[in-house]
Amino acid sequence: MLHRLVHSFDDRVESLVVPLRGRRWADRVFYTASALGDFGLIWVAFAMLRALRGGKANERAALRAVSATGIESVLVNVLLKSLFSRGRPEEQPDHPLPVRQPLSSSFPSGHATAAFCGATLLADGDPLAPAYFTTAAIVAASRVYVGLHHASDVVGGVVVGLGLGQLGKVIVPMRTGAAPACSSGLRPTSRSRRQR
Repeated sequence: MLHRLVHSFDDRVESLVVPLRGRRWADRVFYTASALGDFGLIWVAFAMLRALRGGKANERAALRAVSATGIESVLVNVLLKSLFSRGRPEEQPDHPLPVRQPLSSSFPSGHATAAFCGATLLADGDPLAPAYFTTAAIVAASRVYVGLHHASDVVGGVVVGLGLGQLGKVIVPMRTGAAPACSSGLRPTSRSRRQR
């Protein structure tokens, strides 16, 4: 039953993507996004840009994101993919632009996992959060567009990536400690300060 539902979902998404393929703007956007997502390169670049903005918080967020991207790659490409060993889409569309052909299992999508793990970590405390998640969505969708993943592979990658990102935020929080509070748990009022 689940197997049938997954295939039905994949076929439905594929039918929506087919009319877009071959359009110049779509080819450029999604093939470029797919290439930038190779090996999590775009998330390393975003992390470096955040670090260059200066400040300990930005530097910490950048280091955390780069480290997590490396760990995520091992977990997904070595462990998770070996557990599922799902084949890639059999019918390949014509590729108008170069695209790297991976040899690993199809599920989950490593691009989608890295994208949403990286976006979750970089977005923490950053006003550019919408840009990170928009980029992540385009990178993830590009894998279906270029024909290298089933839609369900991408959905699985998004879920895993969000989970790993949240886990990273718990293990390495942006704030290492809170400001000391007074014994009552409340901030002193202006009246109490005057009394002192």
